[in-house]
Amino acid sequence: MDYYQGVVEEYLRADRSVFVNPEFCLQLTPNKSMPDKGTMWYVDLLAVDMRLKTVFFCEVTYANNLAALIKRLTAWAKYWAEISVVLERDACIPASFRKRPWVFVPADLIETFLCKFTLEVPKGAFIPAITPLEMVTPWSYCTWNRTGERGKEGYGIPPEMQFLDL
Repeated sequence: MDYYQGVVEEYLRADRSVFVNPEFCLQLTPNKSMPDKGTMWYVDLLAVDMRLKTVFFCEVTYANNLAALIKRLTAWAKYWAEISVVLERDACIPASFRKRPWVFVPADLIETFLCKFTLEVPKGAFIPAITPLEMVTPWSYCTWNRTGERGKEGYGIPPEMQFLDL
């Protein structure tokens, strides 16, 4: 786990209805010692929001080119239906829970992410939530009772990709 994953984990945990599993092993084929290439991932942080009945696949990056993040989202889009089955099988998460990727990137990379996501990730599988890394610093939110996000207007995040209390 890199340093910023820990900062994001604390940010997620500040909402007391969210339970976080760092480095969650997402493996499409159970009990296979050597899974087929591209069918197993370690999700930076799997966050289960009990209030929203939603599972978030949280990925944290500050890499300038975003290539690894886009590659991962593309693979997830390909296997999105199977991923729901995996969560029920391996993590006992009810099939009724919604599933959504949630990416944490520096604010100055949001526009780049939006362009690459639109061009490279197949449409229709999911719409990720986006949060600028600048928002997860401990002085930017209430650390004992985080209840959603505010103040994203300046980041250029489309409304459907914002995470707000539903």
